[in-house]
Amino acid sequence: MLIGEVARRSGVSARMLRHYESLGLVRPSGRTGSGYREYGADDVRRIFHIESLRSLGLSLREIGLALEDPGFTPSALVGDLVRRTRERIAAETELLTRLRRIDAEDPDGWEGVLRTVALLQALASPSADARQRAALASAHGAVRAEALVEAVLSESDPVVAGALRWALARAGGSGPALLAEGLGSPVAAVRERAVKALAELPGDQATAHLRSALAGGDVTVRRYAALALGGRGTAEAVPTLIGMVEEGRNDTDAADVLGMLASDAATADRVAAALGDRVADHATPAAARRRLTQALADIPGAAARRTLAGLSHDADPAVALTAAYLLRLRDDAV
Repeated sequence: MLIGEVARRSGVSARMLRHYESLGLVRPSGRTGSGYREYGADDVRRIFHIESLRSLGLSLREIGLALEDPGFTPSALVGDLVRRTRERIAAETELLTRLRRIDAEDPDGWEGVLRTVALLQALASPSADARQRAALASAHGAVRAEALVEAVLSESDPVVAGALRWALARAGGSGPALLAEGLGSPVAAVRERAVKALAELPGDQATAHLRSALAGGDVTVRRYAALALGGRGTAEAVPTLIGMVEEGRNDTDAADVLGMLASDAATADRVAAALGDRVADHATPAAARRRLTQALADIPGAAARRTLAGLSHDADPAVALTAAYLLRLRDDAV
């Protein structure tokens, strides 16, 4: 076949076929009497082979190596292609996300578009200072909750993350629902950032998502949810908070929240009974029994006093002394 016929059947232009020839990728196996290039069946198969490799993203240089090196193994090359493809998809996804954010802002002119683009770029800056300034600026309504949520879930700097959570709390809108999606992330750090941000959002919707987090399987997320819910007066956080005191995980914060919840008399009795039960369990480690006893300090009511009275005679001197001291403080306060 002459070059024109090959071009028509293969879909590869005559110009590209000549380029392939100049690179040594395809050499026509013959010439006509008039000197025109003549391609045989093997040449055409090679052209289709080249086009298949190009469709995978290989450069012409890489294709030449693959075709000419008899010892060539595709594994390393394919691995590199996978990496480059992922990078390209990530870049294009980021561009699409940014365009959607700009569209969602519904800017009324180029000035609005440029302002939004500048803020979004600053939120993605490698400089923590630039990201913090952008977070603070976005609190004035320049960026929608969707963009702030994505920034919150990806931010590792604690100072910047705090600024972003503050801005998100002021933004309103769909923040709670979007953060709830973050609670289902396969990445533990993202789940933790999501629950921290939810803890700082006001309203019933955020509280409902925190309740779901309290019932979830991620222990760290449950602890943050318990602290937030306890601060909102939700008594269902009590078991997790007591577990935190026992395990020594944010135990001071957990004890403080238990004290807040105990402002309700019924909850106070419930907390006192639960703390007493954990201390009375001989399987509870000694250090944990002492922390649980200390947590009774801010629990008012007769039930807490009876528990402390019993613990003042505990076999563990540290527990007994702590309980006796807390009883004296109560008596002095009367």
